[in-house]
Amino acid sequence: MTTSLASAIAAKRDDLIALTQDMIRIPTLNPPGQDYRLICEYLDKRLSAHGFETQLIRAHGTPGDSTKYPRWNIIARREGRHAGDCVHFNSHTDVVEVGAGWTFDPFGAEVSDGKIYGRGTCDMKGGLAASIIAAEAFIETHPDFSGAVEISGTADEESGGYGGVAYLAEQGYFDPARVQHVIIPEPLNKDRICLGHRGGWWAEIETKGEIAHGSMPFLGDCAVRHMGAVLTEFEDKLFPAMAARWTEMPVVPEGARQSTMNINSIHGGQKEQDDDFTGLPAHCVPDSCRIVIDRRFLVEEPLDQVRGEVTDLLEGLRETRADFDYELTELNSVLPSMTDKDAPVVRTVAKAIEDVMGKPAEYVASPGTYDQKHIDRIGKLKNCIAYGPGVLELAHKPDEWIGIDDMIDSAKVMGAALETLLLPQG
Repeated sequence: MTTSLASAIAAKRDDLIALTQDMIRIPTLNPPGQDYRLICEYLDKRLSAHGFETQLIRAHGTPGDSTKYPRWNIIARREGRHAGDCVHFNSHTDVVEVGAGWTFDPFGAEVSDGKIYGRGTCDMKGGLAASIIAAEAFIETHPDFSGAVEISGTADEESGGYGGVAYLAEQGYFDPARVQHVIIPEPLNKDRICLGHRGGWWAEIETKGEIAHGSMPFLGDCAVRHMGAVLTEFEDKLFPAMAARWTEMPVVPEGARQSTMNINSIHGGQKEQDDDFTGLPAHCVPDSCRIVIDRRFLVEEPLDQVRGEVTDLLEGLRETRADFDYELTELNSVLPSMTDKDAPVVRTVAKAIEDVMGKPAEYVASPGTYDQKHIDRIGKLKNCIAYGPGVLELAHKPDEWIGIDDMIDSAKVMGAALETLLLPQG
């Protein structure tokens, strides 16, 4: 990269810190989808002041969109002085629940020992801030650039992205005729390029029983016991089978190169009462038990196989276990996505990493899905990667943090990529 751009980014260190802190202090919790409009308005004010044309776009009718919690997104575009490609930086603005175990204020954005702490610092407001600083410094340093720079802040990535990137892709905002290169600053570490992600299949399984008095359980049928049989089948058959599978995708961390499944939740019997309820439960045999499963699958596994092996286990129990009955409801499915290592944005960012950090880029794939899936499948735009600052393993954890030096380094990589893609070469 040019010395002038590197210096311009380094000079914005305090601005980068303040920008990240401002966004962390807007608690965009998802669910339910809190303060989406507020953070879009904040970004609108910031980017408009730097010459970007902005649009605030509500994803009407998408999952979760309501009068109380509207799904707001922002796209900001800065046109260059000459024709050329458009480079788009896409970041989600939503963050997950706080959870227990914090020693820092989750929305305090405290700076300590070169790190900013708070929910969403790593995943992924630190990456969004780095992309904004990189874009602003690039435009200031090279006002005669060609093409266009876009920055988006989108909703609901943590719950599938349907009120964010999926909606925008359906509206044509990621059409390859409009946008040519996409960088998603997810926290995959500053020297890594993330080429794609595993697939995901989410489903709810309900086992059914018959309610009766808890003192005479033999007069009813316990749905929780039936669910116990399901979990035993998973433990004895499905989990060992998944552990034996291995992908050629460079998924990180190492354990995610296998097939995995998480039991997200389980509930059986009476509805849980509010916290202020002080009474005792009634004595009933549960007639329903539900679990939600989160199955992450490999590019080598067909989706029909993923569905089928769960259905086969359940059907086996129907045949062998007395009075066993169940209902399986698919909640969502996402196919694996993978960008070719020879794609222009991959080659460009790889060169930028080597220029800025003095070592070759590492190529990885994500254990979980992110919004590349919608840019790929709906937008039909293959020239897309995830690249950004932050340690992947910190995502969704207590005391989440982002390193300030890491954000500066990533901003320099992003800036160097803009120089390659939007300035005349040679």
